[in-house]
Amino acid sequence: MKRAFVLLLATLVGLTAGHADGPDGKPAQGAGKNQQLAADYSGGEVQFRPSSGPISRIKDIAMLQSARDNQLVGYGLVIGLSGSGDSLRNSPFTEQSIRAMLENLGIATEGGRSRAKNVAAVIVTANMPPFVQSGARIDVTVSSLGDATSLTGGTLIMTPLKAADGEIYAVAQGPVSVSGFSAQGDAETLTQGVPTAGRVPNGAIVERQVAAEFADLGTLTLQLRNPDFSTAVMIADAINEYSRQRFGKRLASEQDARTVLINKPKGISPARFFAELENLVVATDAPARVVIDERTGTIVIGQDVRISKVAISHGTLTVRIKEMPRVVQPEPFSRGQTAEEPFTDIQADRPDSKVALLDGPDLETLVAGLNRLGVKPDGIIAILQGIKSAGALQADLVVQ
Repeated sequence: MKRAFVLLLATLVGLTAGHADGPDGKPAQGAGKNQQLAADYSGGEVQFRPSSGPISRIKDIAMLQSARDNQLVGYGLVIGLSGSGDSLRNSPFTEQSIRAMLENLGIATEGGRSRAKNVAAVIVTANMPPFVQSGARIDVTVSSLGDATSLTGGTLIMTPLKAADGEIYAVAQGPVSVSGFSAQGDAETLTQGVPTAGRVPNGAIVERQVAAEFADLGTLTLQLRNPDFSTAVMIADAINEYSRQRFGKRLASEQDARTVLINKPKGISPARFFAELENLVVATDAPARVVIDERTGTIVIGQDVRISKVAISHGTLTVRIKEMPRVVQPEPFSRGQTAEEPFTDIQADRPDSKVALLDGPDLETLVAGLNRLGVKPDGIIAILQGIKSAGALQADLVVQ
């Protein structure tokens, strides 16, 4: 009994601690894989390293939360148009604006009706950059509000621009630059671009600056332009590696896929501190994504898009129906009559139908496989949607 127990114990030890051999003396199936997994996890700590993407500077992939633009909007008039302005019957607000402007200039307009065709009501928009000071100039965009046909040759008169708080931060004025044009005849009209919208370069003067406390910030907040957890972690690691050598401690911490917080050390201004950090390079990452636009037939496939091996058949179904009635003759010496018998010929085929195997372990193979099918962009869009429905597209499919 004791000897049998010793033999059984030796057998168990050989199976668990040895090579997991099969009946033929060779390693059992899966033993090598399990040993490899054990070797990967034998260190006690597993490190997950994201795939490295394009190398970019921090300033190109993130921005400071406190350094943001502010949107401005205003209502004004464009004058000097060559008969292409608003028709005052269809745009009564244009006439009211003309009267108000003339009254502010000391011109009485009571009892008369303006019939000017060289004035157009417009909406003026602008983005005021961060840290801009009073007296700086910014570009503005002018868009027609009424039924004007063109703003070419017009001049924007003084227009206050307000922010979301209702305060005036800039005043715009100047000649309007229009890239499009419109030509009209008795029987035909030619329009290129958008002649009812234009820009006034450096057309607005900043009258009030946005209060900024950037110089007093103790913590800088970075906002990623393309949210991604891997990129946020790599930004924090790059900043911590630099700050450990420069200041002797780690200063950055990732909060989520979009936000990275950086503690400003003592003895340095926030502007100089961020100037040192914004040129650090990191390997960016992003989820695999395919973007398709069915209206224009545009297809954008990311670098990390993968497709499992699938078989695809695609082609245009063509159905032809022909009516070919036949004349039926009776047999000789019979009492039958000649009659017309209907006959229909129906054919269905796919002249461009192809069956191909598509396997996309990388972007080049995927594009080559799609081109091998010989289909147009609308067909590729249908194929990608079908592959996504089949569960073979390892990416996010975005349909615009």
